[in-house]
Amino acid sequence: MATKEQAEQNEFISRIEKGVALVDFNAPWCAPCRTQSPIIEKLAEKFQGQANISAIDIDQNRETALKLGIHSIPTMILFRDGREIQRFIGLQSEESLTRALENVLK
Repeated sequence: MATKEQAEQNEFISRIEKGVALVDFNAPWCAPCRTQSPIIEKLAEKFQGQANISAIDIDQNRETALKLGIHSIPTMILFRDGREIQRFIGLQSEESLTRALENVLK
């Protein structure tokens, strides 16, 4: 039987392994993360069917955050077929994330 951490790691891998994915690493106590959240939700709607856009609470997924070297939040990582393409640290505008997603989707 898989541990909770293994299950979370497997879920994370399934999110990023195929196609384009943008993952927002955050925590509920982080004020900039709470500001980033509605932007991530808008992008999830805008790119539905084209990219997997999701958020991960680093407090509940410590092992994944450690493996990826997440040292400050919010951190957004753009993946293509499981490989990191671009990393954004700190609060990001909808425009800059849209541009990055569009470039990777071309």
